[in-house]
Amino acid sequence: MSTETVNRATGLRGPLDDPDSPLSRAGRQPLMLGLFLPTQTGGFSQSTYPRGTDWSFDYNRALALRAESHGFDFVFGLQQWAPKGGFGGAAHYRENFLDPFMSTVALSAVTTRLITISTVHILYGNWHPLHLARFAATADHISGGKFGLNIVTGYDAAEPLMFGMKRIAHDERYDRADEFVSVMEALWDGSDNVTHDGRFYQLEGAYVSPRPRYGRPIMVSASASQAGYEYAAKHSDIVFTSSPAGAVFERAIEAMPDHVQRIRAPYAGTGRSPKVILFPMVICKPTREEAFAYRDAIVAHADYESIRAYTARHNAGDAQGWKEHVPADRILGGHVQIVGDPNDVADALQNLHEAGVDGVQIGFYDYAPELEFFAQNVLPLLEARGLRVKAG
Repeated sequence: MSTETVNRATGLRGPLDDPDSPLSRAGRQPLMLGLFLPTQTGGFSQSTYPRGTDWSFDYNRALALRAESHGFDFVFGLQQWAPKGGFGGAAHYRENFLDPFMSTVALSAVTTRLITISTVHILYGNWHPLHLARFAATADHISGGKFGLNIVTGYDAAEPLMFGMKRIAHDERYDRADEFVSVMEALWDGSDNVTHDGRFYQLEGAYVSPRPRYGRPIMVSASASQAGYEYAAKHSDIVFTSSPAGAVFERAIEAMPDHVQRIRAPYAGTGRSPKVILFPMVICKPTREEAFAYRDAIVAHADYESIRAYTARHNAGDAQGWKEHVPADRILGGHVQIVGDPNDVADALQNLHEAGVDGVQIGFYDYAPELEFFAQNVLPLLEARGLRVKAG
């Protein structure tokens, strides 16, 4: 296979092209439902208010199994590289951090239906598309076709230094990612050995076998820029996005329809459409008053030292998402924050669906009990509204 054919013109089919694939089955839900796993110290909330959330694999495995038992469609693992002590503070925020690739592959082997998605910084260190193509094809077979790769290029200025490199310019990162993933697609296609002499990567007579079950693994991108959207339109089944208007739900929901349309626009003429997913932090209690009291208690225990460190590092990056997010959003976390009783939460998720969002990967403050409360009290409301179809 020559350089000219190392691109999407190979006609490589993907999971959404096969109605029997796990992603196609999950995509038949009006609102896909996922869990953003807390595989790092402190999860996504920078507060010291007491909770049982834990970064350990045993804890996350239990969460994944419970999410699957409640009909959730996917779980998602974050990747980040932090220094000793993480981002500091009283809780040493994100000091411990399970590798999402290894964790989600392991979870795929102990679940039966749940899609497991890993984040990979493909441009750090010595990643090569031949390595990742084989790793991902192996993960695809371990999982039975329910493994996904969230390809990210790294916006942080400090992270590349850990790998002995400097941050690459924003749009060039996406040029590299485009070539990297195009090479992987050619390898997964497997119609011939791959010889590629590109701008960033070179291969001669390279081959990967066996083929992924549905043409290639599920491909995901976290995109908030035009370059990211154009990359996604070439390669991604799922686009994980943030709110362009900050985490306050009332502002975020106003901006979401236009935002989703910008994501979908580059897909025009491709014959494909992405699943757009968002990360809401859900604070739900039996009454609205209890939910806001709980929210206020979490906020009252804000870990300001870690928030300052996280904010400084984030501000040194060049990410084009989260521009309207403020440091205070980090106390609870999430791209949008949903606070209220079960009906309030169901209303907010319905509003996101009506704004064009195909799925949510939910975060909680105290994961295990709050996941159970959500499943028992919010899921029936989503089913009654036609947002979820009960399995079986």
